[in-house]
Amino acid sequence: MSGVRPGTRHYTVVCSSCETRYEDDGLLLDCSRRHEPAFLRTEYDGSGTRSGESHGLFRHASLLPVVRVFPETPGPVVHPAERLGRRIGLDRLWIAFNGYWPERGAQLPTCTFKDLEAYTVLGRLPADPPVLVIPSAGNTAAAFAWAATCHQVPCLLVVPAPAMERMRFPAPLAPHVRIVVLDGTATYSDAIAAADLISALPGHHAEGGARNVGRRDGLGTVMLAAADALGGLPETYVQAVGSGTGAIGCHEAARRLRSDGEILPRLLMCQNAPFAPLHEAWRSAGPAPADREHEPLARELTNRRPPFTVRGGVRDVLTESGGDVLCTDNLAALDAMALFEEVEGIDIEPGAGVALAALAQAARDGRVRRDELVLLNITGGGRARQARDLALIPAQPWLQVPWPGRETGPRAVAELVAERSAGLATASEAAR
Repeated sequence: MSGVRPGTRHYTVVCSSCETRYEDDGLLLDCSRRHEPAFLRTEYDGSGTRSGESHGLFRHASLLPVVRVFPETPGPVVHPAERLGRRIGLDRLWIAFNGYWPERGAQLPTCTFKDLEAYTVLGRLPADPPVLVIPSAGNTAAAFAWAATCHQVPCLLVVPAPAMERMRFPAPLAPHVRIVVLDGTATYSDAIAAADLISALPGHHAEGGARNVGRRDGLGTVMLAAADALGGLPETYVQAVGSGTGAIGCHEAARRLRSDGEILPRLLMCQNAPFAPLHEAWRSAGPAPADREHEPLARELTNRRPPFTVRGGVRDVLTESGGDVLCTDNLAALDAMALFEEVEGIDIEPGAGVALAALAQAARDGRVRRDELVLLNITGGGRARQARDLALIPAQPWLQVPWPGRETGPRAVAELVAERSAGLATASEAAR
């Protein structure tokens, strides 16, 4: 991996269920003991990885599970939003903007907070990592594709065809970054199923999603940046969610930061009707099916298998924070996107529109007080602005697979990946 400064691991990985402690190898995803499904979490020893960064993602390296940092990696930008707050009935609204907005100093390369998790996961890896396998609805794939291209990390991204709209970059992707596209009616859930099987191939390893402590702690830097700007924790934290990984990460970060007696921020997770499995699960106190994955405006929120009941997952952090799951529809999200651009002067992603719309409704309903200190995570923005400012190159798929159906599709995709990888390896050996 290029452009990095190696260090030692300054943290321990701990099981949320049995409290077993592990020395991290950069790839660990699960506890080895038999018990209920449970997230691993990080505990930092206080020594810290001194990155030398005065700003950006790795200024928080002492609270990130990384052994190397990538200099000059941008981070979240936090600022007060008085005018927007007045429009939705809040006096103390702050924005954590994650995207491209040069006037504010926001320079995330693929325009969403998924860049935060990508660079942290890569910084956690061992020196000679396997091929990371990552399913995505679009934003996560874009973030990992560009970060892995810049820093020479092999990865394989599995995406449904609509995700290719997000695969535009300042330069061509590196050969070791491979995109597998599922055509036809394939959804994000299909990409997850295919990636699970591909991860079992020799030389491949699941990135892990919410189970990866690097992903959660990287996204948790939103809370670290907010605490710097606010001088403490907000009362309420608002974010659109698919899996809820970012909200869990911010809750875990708040736990590390809070002083004695300080109350944890209330989490308000926001989903996009008609696909709102976390909203349904929270209301019914159990997992609920959701079969309308194609209909929401915010496709990035369509995760049919969110970590709701896992120890340390969505249900636990909602309960501990006194939080709630809100839901809003496509029309309200579109209106909120237009309002943000009118007031703030920058475009935002549909997921961020969902969060703003849900927060505005909660304020109107009195579920959020007018004087409450609220942090709204704008999880992506500035994509249209970036397209005007920069010449972006569409990425090309490494493998494009006609989608045959949910029952047989994932295995067929894994077999095609194995065949093509074996063919490339044979060609490479012949060339040597």
